[in-house]
Amino acid sequence: MESKSKVARSSFVVGSATLASRLFGLIREQTFAYLFGAGTATDAFIAAFRLPNLLRDLFAEGALSAAFVPVFTDHLLNKGKREAFRLANLVINGIALILALIIAIAILLTPYLVRLIAPGFSRVPGKAELTALLAQIMFPFLLFISLAAISMGMLNTLRYFGIPALAPVFLNLGMILAGFFISPYFSPPIIGMAIGVLLGGLGQWLCQLPTLFKEGYRYQPIISFQDPGFRKILILMTPAVLGLASTQINIFVNTIIASLLPEGSPSYLNYSFRLMHFPLGVFGIAVATVTLPIVSAYATKKDVTNVLATCRSSLELVAFLTLPSTLFLIIVRQPLISVLYEHGRFTYEDTIATSQALLFYAFGLFFFAATRVVAQVFYSFQDTKTPVKISFVAIATNIFLNLILMKPMSFRGLALATSLSAMVNFIVLSFVMTKKYGSINWSVWLKSVIKILIASGIMGAVLILVGLIWPLNLGQTSLRSKIIYLASILAISALSYAFACSLLKIKELGFLWSVLKKSKKKENLSIFSL
Repeated sequence: MESKSKVARSSFVVGSATLASRLFGLIREQTFAYLFGAGTATDAFIAAFRLPNLLRDLFAEGALSAAFVPVFTDHLLNKGKREAFRLANLVINGIALILALIIAIAILLTPYLVRLIAPGFSRVPGKAELTALLAQIMFPFLLFISLAAISMGMLNTLRYFGIPALAPVFLNLGMILAGFFISPYFSPPIIGMAIGVLLGGLGQWLCQLPTLFKEGYRYQPIISFQDPGFRKILILMTPAVLGLASTQINIFVNTIIASLLPEGSPSYLNYSFRLMHFPLGVFGIAVATVTLPIVSAYATKKDVTNVLATCRSSLELVAFLTLPSTLFLIIVRQPLISVLYEHGRFTYEDTIATSQALLFYAFGLFFFAATRVVAQVFYSFQDTKTPVKISFVAIATNIFLNLILMKPMSFRGLALATSLSAMVNFIVLSFVMTKKYGSINWSVWLKSVIKILIASGIMGAVLILVGLIWPLNLGQTSLRSKIIYLASILAISALSYAFACSLLKIKELGFLWSVLKKSKKKENLSIFSL
């Protein structure tokens, strides 16, 4: 119960902060849709950003965080804060040197990388060249985001969750401001958005430093590739480079294939994945972020029972939050996309196409989130080899399904393939975790999930009924009416889901409510320092 309370309370803090970040992310996507629509410039930017973004998962928020947090936690608990901060400085300086070399090589190889990830762009004059230029501008973003990831790992281990979760606001803000105030000075204007990525990444790192300084951290220009702690992190990172980044690699493969499909396909996939990523970040990734330092502390003490108990409570929480979100996205996808994106150059036809991609991405929402939670158990025991082996299965599944589905379903097939590969990843990873560390009592968890599915189904039935009683003609309805409709549907879905959970006596509803009430009573609890 103690670990469940920690996860739930901290997840609420991270989820709240992430919600703010995702809202700015939606504004960022609206800025893209308004200024650039779903055409050549947007396709080029999306493909270009895939390159540093893939490396971001491989070397920063993915593998680096997974390897750094358990080792940093071990130093903090067994050697004290001073040694832990010394390790952090070694990692910062060592990773910075490694990334400087990687970035320099990547910039030189960018034209060839673009041919690899977007071979179809060469059919449009100037599109491949624009993609290469944008990627070269954005590659240094990898260094800033890696420093931000190390800072986030330190703060999370010190039980500061709010500020790291709010940090991505600066990335989104940098791109939003760049769209309106920097892009007009460049030709083509999309170059300004690439500069915004750099400014936003820098802000995401710098905003976390004041809290670290308050905790006593001071930067030191020290480096040692022979330090046991740093070497252990590098060793753990090597397999984790592919293990935790399987989802990003799947999206990367989608980009290659999408470039061969009709114009606008990469944009439809990007806009819809971003929308799916909203509840994934607010709910799923928030729970996974909180789970890692908690299970790492238990793993350091060899307390397997509490590691598994924390995993189960986290998975229950993920199901409680993501399953109704899945149905909401499926049923209300067209009004949602119309309100958020259908402005400027983003047309009604773009709304329909994007909603079709979102339909198939939504099926994978729970599996994307749950996979991250289960992976944390392996990382807490400093086992990064097992997830990478399983990720190969998921990647192979994605590629196989992409090739099968791309012709009959076009870009829709790519979204479905990504969701199905996430499901495979979760199932295999869970099976291996159970065999290696013990069961989380899956039968009890499954009973909870079935009740949550029933409650979500009740909510979905209510939304379908409302749609029949209150139909909405997107092509002939004003933006104001669509906003009112969407806000009403959101409120109805929340109330109907809460009512169904209460009727079925789903314990997560009452538990979360009690956690929220306790959190409000604690004077020392704030969104910045939980």
